[in-house]
Amino acid sequence: MREAHRARLRAPGEHPVQVRLAGPLLQEGPDGAMCGTLLVVEAESADQVRAFVDGDPYVQAGVYGSVEVRPWRCGLGPLAAPG
Repeated sequence: MREAHRARLRAPGEHPVQVRLAGPLLQEGPDGAMCGTLLVVEAESADQVRAFVDGDPYVQAGVYGSVEVRPWRCGLGPLAAPG
């Protein structure tokens, strides 16, 4: 299931959501165990993002206990808008 999840993030097909950054969230401490996932995506709307997430193999298999979609604007770095 992991490979299907990662393949979909890399190439979502005709879905209007583009994944820009992705990776595991880690617990603090020496072991740094995985405790979630963070995706930074580009989309026209939160509804598009929710639909994209709903089709993720991990979501469909119940791997995630919850999913939160929040708007974000990059203020600094390579994803920031010019100006």
